[in-house]
Amino acid sequence: MIKKSILFPAMAALIFTTSSCATIGNTNPHEENDSLESYNRAVFKFNYQVDKYVLKPIAEGYRDITSEAFRNRVNSFLDNVREPLYAGNHLLQGNFKQAGIEVSRFAINTTLGLAGLFDVAEGWGLSKKKTNVDETLASWCVPDGPYFMLPFIGPSTPRAATGLVADTVFDPVYWATYNDANVRDKITYTYWGVKAVATREQALDLLDELERGSVDFYSTMRSAYLQNRKNMGCHNDENVQTYDFDFGIEDEDEAFDEMEAE
Repeated sequence: MIKKSILFPAMAALIFTTSSCATIGNTNPHEENDSLESYNRAVFKFNYQVDKYVLKPIAEGYRDITSEAFRNRVNSFLDNVREPLYAGNHLLQGNFKQAGIEVSRFAINTTLGLAGLFDVAEGWGLSKKKTNVDETLASWCVPDGPYFMLPFIGPSTPRAATGLVADTVFDPVYWATYNDANVRDKITYTYWGVKAVATREQALDLLDELERGSVDFYSTMRSAYLQNRKNMGCHNDENVQTYDFDFGIEDEDEAFDEMEAE
């Protein structure tokens, strides 16, 4: 379990495309809580080099040798594997309708969609809504805590780190192969490796654009990460400000335009 929990973050350094959520309260997004800035910059530099010389070249090669249709099938399969996690977290967040939708999506796409390679449920009006333990904790009003960088993992907060560990522990792939250690290691390493490369490939254009437009790339990434964490807040807080900084690939242009306008 520990090996698996390290593998994906290490390969997904600086990537936080779909995993962020809210900070509790009305904090100004530009008032970053970065009391560990010297340390954070050093770790950011290390992670940047790991990404530059390892993960990014692999992701670029993956894009070069595959078609968009093939990559869409891979992404659809990876999303389908995590549908049970989405369902469980929606249930814990009190989103019972969406939890039911995620269960239905998993059943439909696993069967009719050939193990999730095709998103049949989307065509039936059952749209997915990704979520995770981090968002669940936010909905329970658990404070986010200070911003910090983790080696290999990248931007984080105490709540985000806790959520990452929980998501890893409850990942369906791990439990599906739990009884056979040899099979588990082979499948989980392959699964997390493919997921890391696929996630990085989706973010290639956006992160390149952000870096080109940044005077201080560290500050830009920090601001983007913290702003994006305000998209969801405590259920008891009716005054939480929201910011659209979704790094979904289909919304790349809108997200970048909004950042430049600020």
